[in-house]
Amino acid sequence: MADSGPVRTAVQQVPAEWIDYNGHMNVAYYTMAFDRALDEVYEALEFGPTSARVHRMGPMALQSQIHYVGELLEGTQFFCDVRVLDADAKRIHIFAEMRNLDAGESLAATYESLSVNVDLEARRSAPFRAETGALVEAMRAAHANLPRPPQVGASLGIRRR
Repeated sequence: MADSGPVRTAVQQVPAEWIDYNGHMNVAYYTMAFDRALDEVYEALEFGPTSARVHRMGPMALQSQIHYVGELLEGTQFFCDVRVLDADAKRIHIFAEMRNLDAGESLAATYESLSVNVDLEARRSAPFRAETGALVEAMRAAHANLPRPPQVGASLGIRRR
């Protein structure tokens, strides 16, 4: 899993129920689509849905930001490329790019998120299990030399010239 490039997730397709009154994918479903992609990556890092059930440890989002770059219409196929920007004993900072397969893999949106590992019995943050920590660190190290996306850490506001 710790490849030097971003982790490419499974292809998803925009269903009719995700379309809003503007005729494109509603903002709420971008969050859902990114969440599904992250579940895939977190599962490979052994702190996703299976870990939540088996080890009672799982990720919870602390902060996230989405940049909407291009429209996704009904039926559009897309995937996400996910990378680990940073991590410590219990937190992971990720960045994902949503790519429109029907438009030559053009960028549709980006997602930046900081999540924390949580002991689901105590309902408190906790260090990753040793196996998970090693996998997270391996992916962080593998992605360390990737160029930093311009959206990382971007502030929100009206830009005036």
